[in-house]
Amino acid sequence: MGVGGSFWDLLKPYARQEGPGFLRGRRVAVDLSFWIVSHSTAIRARSPHARHPHIRTTFFRTLALFSKMGAFPVFVVDGQPSPLKSQARAARFFRGSGIDVAASTSAQPEGESSVPAPAKRRNALFTRYVKDCVELLGYLGMPVLQAKGEAEALCAQLNNEGEVAACITSDSDAFLFGAKTVIKVLRSNCKEPFECYNIADIESGIGLKRKQMVAMALLIGCDHDLQGVPGFGVETALRFVQLFDEDRILDKLHEIGRGLYPFAEGDDKTNVDDLQSPSTKSPAVARSPHCSHCGHPGSKKDHTKTGCNYCLLDSLEHCVEKPAGFKCECPSCDQARDLKAQRRHENWQIKVCKRLAAETNFPNEEIIKLYLCDDNLNTESGVPLFVWNEPNVEALVDMLKYTQNWEPSYIRQHMLPMLSTIYLREMASSPCKSLLLCDQYDFHSIQRIKIRYGHPYYLVKWNRVTRGMVSGDVSDKKPELDGESEAEVIILDVDDDEEEATVNCESADSLDDPELPQVLKDDNGTFLLTDEDIQLVDAAFPNEAQRFQAQQRLKEEKSRSRKSKATSTLETPRGPRPSGVQLSIKEFYRAKKGAGDEAAGKKPQAEAGQSSKPGSRKASPVDLNKKIPKSLRRRLLFD
Repeated sequence: MGVGGSFWDLLKPYARQEGPGFLRGRRVAVDLSFWIVSHSTAIRARSPHARHPHIRTTFFRTLALFSKMGAFPVFVVDGQPSPLKSQARAARFFRGSGIDVAASTSAQPEGESSVPAPAKRRNALFTRYVKDCVELLGYLGMPVLQAKGEAEALCAQLNNEGEVAACITSDSDAFLFGAKTVIKVLRSNCKEPFECYNIADIESGIGLKRKQMVAMALLIGCDHDLQGVPGFGVETALRFVQLFDEDRILDKLHEIGRGLYPFAEGDDKTNVDDLQSPSTKSPAVARSPHCSHCGHPGSKKDHTKTGCNYCLLDSLEHCVEKPAGFKCECPSCDQARDLKAQRRHENWQIKVCKRLAAETNFPNEEIIKLYLCDDNLNTESGVPLFVWNEPNVEALVDMLKYTQNWEPSYIRQHMLPMLSTIYLREMASSPCKSLLLCDQYDFHSIQRIKIRYGHPYYLVKWNRVTRGMVSGDVSDKKPELDGESEAEVIILDVDDDEEEATVNCESADSLDDPELPQVLKDDNGTFLLTDEDIQLVDAAFPNEAQRFQAQQRLKEEKSRSRKSKATSTLETPRGPRPSGVQLSIKEFYRAKKGAGDEAAGKKPQAEAGQSSKPGSRKASPVDLNKKIPKSLRRRLLFD
């Protein structure tokens, strides 16, 4: 949730849509609870019988974030929640279930926890989900950190300290914890997968900074105080916090809570409970006399004698009557309107201050300390390091086979994009190493550039040199691949007996199911085809990349030369056009006209005037050189 109300709607105009290369080669902190809750709910909605959707979601999302988007994810789990948040959770549970909070609290024996039993069971179930995902991430080699309290607080701290480039969370209070860049929506199978919010854009757009957002959370509510101050919405809170600088806003709230108003108290006769925009109410303000007939400065009596200077007439008999909704634009009226607006604004400020002073324990100092604390890492088990280890494929296969009922071949297929990304990174950092992908595939060549979701990738061809974990059998289907129609394309490590089991793995319903690599088998051997990042391949195999780029330039030059030759042949020749070539409409008319002129010159004048057969239109005595209508001339040319 984060900040209450429609706080995300307030920030929505300042969101950026970033492409898949936004996080390539950069660290990103992931709020694991956000993935478990949101996407498990989405999967259950589409497939109610899904097995352990939290494990499935974490598996596919991690693979997509690590291999397809090239990021280095750091996962963060929640610690012990604050007492305020536990109470807020209980209140949210009661409110959602329709239980009377007062009756439930009074019926509870003394000494027991105020958190209801259903909420405890939900928390126990959610804790087991988190443990399952942490175990999965450990097999994938991902670093996992534990926060002291909120996971988004530690994500924001890492982002504020420069340890990560962004935070992936849906809690808007990540900005209150100090986050600089927050990714709210992640759609891996999309041209622009990231909906990104930068604090710099928000500051320049509506002028909100960290402490001002904390003040808004105190006014409209948050995860630690669901209600906030009654009568405050997002617009009212924004209007009020914009009156103070970031360095003064929290001190001013403390002063208001003690009854010290930062504004001069004026004549406020309106209701204190009304905190809406003051634009609809305007106290009476004296102004200079105006004519009741035309509405311009001066009395009606003076206009009768001397006329109106604004109407430019001599007497009231010709004075223009003011229309409905007339507004005088004279300097005195402008000054009076400004004075009215200023008084309305001052009265509104006083009403807001009185409302805040009437609240008990405002502002809540404990909530302020929670948001401004920059020590959110749980270091009881030591300081964790940002290390991305190689995945334990066999342990991962055992876990997913038991929890998801997936075949080992299906799991290994989806692991290959991640393994190839790790291999290319190792080759880029240590090019002298002699490594093999999965201990059996060697880099062969770059086939072509492939566009996927609007982002270019290399289609890399790997040569199989040994036989080990990955096995390839020939399938009955023989689709064409990259122009090699004679080759046989098969799915990696899927036997005929396992195809039906692979289909039942719900890969079609996956939110983030990546494209599987394929095996190309021909007379020269067995080859693996994968989609790889261009920059990563250039760094790992620079010679092969340069050779491929040179070939691409040569192909482009040949293509341009062919196009130029084809264009030159399409130009109209000056000599006689060969038969069978279609003429343009202008050339057709010119050819017809020329042929008609030559025929008229060869025939004698008498022959041209001979009568034709009855009903025939071919012999026409009309001279085409005479001035006749163009439509008739065309008809004669066609006949």
